[in-house]
Amino acid sequence: MFNIKEFTVEDLLKGCVTDNTAPRFAWSFESDVKGVRIVSQKLTIGSFKKEILEDQFFIYDGPALKPRTVYAAILTAKADNGEEAKAEITFETGKMGEKWSGKFITDGDYAFTEKKVSPKVMVFKRSFELKKKTVKKARLYATAIGMYRMDLNGKKVGNLFLTPGFTSYKTNLQYQTYDVTELLKENNTLVATVSGGWAVGSFVYSRENRVTADKQSFLCEIRIEYEDGEESVIATGKSWDVSMNGPVLMADIYDGEEYDATVNENTMFFKQVSESKLSFTPDLLADYSSQVKEHETFEAVSVNKIGDELIYDFGQNFAGLVHLEIEGEKGQEIIVRHAEVLHPDGSLNTDFLRSAKAQIRYICKNGHQEYYPSFTYMGFRYVSVKGIEPSKVKVTARALYSDVRDNGSFTCSNEMINRLQENIRWGAKSNFVDIPTDCPQRDERMGWTGDIALFARTAAYNYDMGRFLKKWLKDMRAEQGRGGGIPNTIPSCGFGFPVTMPLMAIDFWGDASLMVPYAEYLARGDIRVLTDNYGMMKKYVNACRFWAGLLSFGKRKYLWNTLPVFHFGDWVAPDAPKMSQWQKRAKWTATASLANTSMLLSKIAEILGKKKDALEYRKVSEGAAEAYRKYLTDGNGRLKNEFQTAYVLPIFFDMFKGKEKQNAADNLAKMVRDNDYRIGTGFPGTPYILFALADNGHRDEAFKMLLCDKCPSWLYEVRVGATTIWERWDGLDEEGNCPIGDDGTGSMISYNHYASGAVGDFFYRRIAGIEPLLPGYKSFRIKPVPGGALTSAEGKLRTPYGEIISAWKVEDNKFTIDVKVPVATTCTLFLPDGTEKTLVSGEYTETCMLSN
Repeated sequence: MFNIKEFTVEDLLKGCVTDNTAPRFAWSFESDVKGVRIVSQKLTIGSFKKEILEDQFFIYDGPALKPRTVYAAILTAKADNGEEAKAEITFETGKMGEKWSGKFITDGDYAFTEKKVSPKVMVFKRSFELKKKTVKKARLYATAIGMYRMDLNGKKVGNLFLTPGFTSYKTNLQYQTYDVTELLKENNTLVATVSGGWAVGSFVYSRENRVTADKQSFLCEIRIEYEDGEESVIATGKSWDVSMNGPVLMADIYDGEEYDATVNENTMFFKQVSESKLSFTPDLLADYSSQVKEHETFEAVSVNKIGDELIYDFGQNFAGLVHLEIEGEKGQEIIVRHAEVLHPDGSLNTDFLRSAKAQIRYICKNGHQEYYPSFTYMGFRYVSVKGIEPSKVKVTARALYSDVRDNGSFTCSNEMINRLQENIRWGAKSNFVDIPTDCPQRDERMGWTGDIALFARTAAYNYDMGRFLKKWLKDMRAEQGRGGGIPNTIPSCGFGFPVTMPLMAIDFWGDASLMVPYAEYLARGDIRVLTDNYGMMKKYVNACRFWAGLLSFGKRKYLWNTLPVFHFGDWVAPDAPKMSQWQKRAKWTATASLANTSMLLSKIAEILGKKKDALEYRKVSEGAAEAYRKYLTDGNGRLKNEFQTAYVLPIFFDMFKGKEKQNAADNLAKMVRDNDYRIGTGFPGTPYILFALADNGHRDEAFKMLLCDKCPSWLYEVRVGATTIWERWDGLDEEGNCPIGDDGTGSMISYNHYASGAVGDFFYRRIAGIEPLLPGYKSFRIKPVPGGALTSAEGKLRTPYGEIISAWKVEDNKFTIDVKVPVATTCTLFLPDGTEKTLVSGEYTETCMLSN
C-alpha cells in the first residue's frame, strides 16, 4: 500500500481561495513498507508540469495565475518498490489585485460621535433579477470596515463569523469569497448587516472606538457567469439602499447584542447610500486566515432556577455563542447573561467581566423562532436566561473559534493530567478567535503577544497553526514601531503602548516576533515564516539591545535594567503578591530574554545564510548571559536574589557555564522542594520549569511539581473543577470563592487564559519524547522520560510528512514502546536504558528493562 495521505494548497485541504501569486503546495505519504523511498514526484497544474526531487512541498513558479479562476493541481508519485500514487486538489484564485467594480458604501447622514460605545448597526440592501435562467457559477466577494453578515434571499451567506476578520485594517484588509450559485433565484435580495466590530466599535479595556474609521462601510460584488459565457456584475454603489433601524438594535464585541425580531424589511426605513472614500489604502487580499466558524455543540448538563433566572451549565468553559429556539409572543423580552463561574449560592458571577456586559437581549415575534448572535462572542460555561418559561425555550451553545485543524494528541495513565491536557486544548481553542487573544470573556479579548510567545510550541503541537499565525505576524510586521518595538497587543487597535515610545521593547511580550515564527518553522518547515519576518526580528532585537545598554556601560550594557514600569517582569508569579513586585523582577527576565532572543536570531540568521548576522547576535547573546552570571549570581550558580523564574530562565536558555548550570539546577530543585513542589513562576518561567529540572538531574522534582494538586499548581485547578487554564493560579479557593485582593491589577482574573498551559510542551517533548531535529520533523527523536508513577503515555503528531506515534507502557519494570515513523523521515529512538536506534519509516516495537 502506497498512498498520498494529504495534499494541501496554502495549508488547506479544500476551499482555498487565494491572491497569492506563488501558492505553496504540500503533501505527505503513507506506506506499509518500511523504509520506502520516493523516487519520483510530479505536480501538474493545467499545462504546467514540475518534477520535484526531494522536498514534499512546492512553491508555485509557473505561468501567472489568472484572477477568479478555478485550477486543479494533480500530484503523481512513485516509490522505490514500484508502487504509484495520485491525488488531486482544486483551488481558486481571488481578484488577484484587479480593480473592484463596487465602491465602499455607507450612510452618509449618520454621525457617530459617542465615546466608549459602538455605533448603530447599518443594514444595506440591493434587489436584482437574473438576466438568464441557467447560471453556471456565481461568486460573491465582500468586505467591510466593521463586521458584516450577509443574507441572500433570507438565508445566511456562508458559514463564517466575525468577518472580514481582525487585522491591522489600515494596512491589511481581507475580503471573503462565497459560492452563491445555489442561493440565487430569478428575483433576489441581498442584505448586508454591518456593525462597528473592531474597526469602528468599542474595543480594548479603555473602550476606544473609531480607531480605524468614523463609521462603518461595506464593499461587495457578485459575479454571475451564465452557461452561455455571459457575465453580469452586481456591485456596491448608489443603486443600494441603507437603513439604520434594522432588527439588530445594538452590537458590541464586549457588551453583546440586542435583537428585535418584530422588525423586518417592511417596517424598516431605507434610503439611498452614499459612497465612502477611505482615508487609508489597505492591501485588500483574499482571506488568508484560519476562518472563524462554529464547532462543538453543547447542551446543558444541568438547569437550575435562581430567583427569576434559569441557570444553564454547559459543563465546559469555552468561547462561543448561545442558540435559542423559542416559542414566543410578540414583544416578549428575553435576557441572556454569560459567566465563567458561579457564586457559591449558584447565581451567575459576572464580577470579573469589568465593563463587558456580555449580554443578549432578544425581543420576540409571535410563534416559533430561532436566534443566535452574529456580531459578538462570549467566554462562558454558564448562562442565565430571564423572561421565558423553560418549556418555551431550548438553549444550546456552540464553540466559536478559528478553523485550526487538530494536529496532535496526548494521553497517559494519569487521568488528572489527561484532564489538564484537555484544559490546555480548550484554553487554546477559546483564545484562537481570529487572533491569539488573552481571554474570551472580559473587556480585553486582545492579541496579547506575551501569551502566544510562550505558548507557541504547545499550540503548534496541538493544532495546525500555519495560516492563523502567519496572518497575525503579517499584522505584527505592519505595526512594529519605527525603533523596533512591538505593541503589546496585535492588532493594537487603539492600545498603542509601547509604540508611543518609538524604540520601546518589552521583554517576552515583544519576543513573540521571534518565538512564534521559529516555533512555526520547527513544526511545519515552511522557511517563508522566517524570511518574511526576519527584518522585523532583527529590528526588534536591536531595540532590545538599545534599551539594555541605555543606562549601562561596559559589560553591564547587556544587563537590561530599565524602569520596571516598562516591563511585565515575572507576570502573575504566585510567590509575589503585588503587580509591582512582578515588574521589579524585570532585570532578571529582561536580561534572560535578551540572551534568548539574540541567540534565536543568530540561529535563524544561520538558517537563512546570513553568516555575519549569525556571528553578531551570538556575541550579543553571550554578552547578556555573561552579564546575568556576573551581576545577578555569585558566579557559581546561585542567584543573589532567589526566585524560581530567576533560575529557570538561565538554565533553560543555557546561559550558565561549566558546573554553574548544575549548581543552579540543584538550587532550583531545593527551592521547589522547600515550596512543597508548588509552582512559583510567572508567565516567563512557567513553560520551562519542568524542563529545567528534568533535563538537569531532577526528574523526580519535575514530576512531583507536575503532579502536585495543592494551590498553586496545574492540578489544583483540575482538582477544583477547572475545564480550561486560569490566568491566576489561585483564581478560586476550594469553596468556589475568588481570593484575589488588591494586588494592583484591579482584581484581574480570567478562567480561560491559556498561557500557563505551555506546560503541555513538556508532555509532548519529554513524557512522549517527540522532538524535531530538523524543521517539519524531517528528522526527529523520540526520547521518553518516564516518571511520576506514570505507567503509560501516548503522543500522536501529524507532521508535514505524516503521523508520528510514540506510545509507551511499563509493566513489571519492563518498558515497551510502539513507534510510528512517517515516510521520508528518520527517527532517533532513545530508550530509558541508554539504547539508541536509528529508525526509517515504518512501525516498530522496542523494549528494555528499567533500572530500579
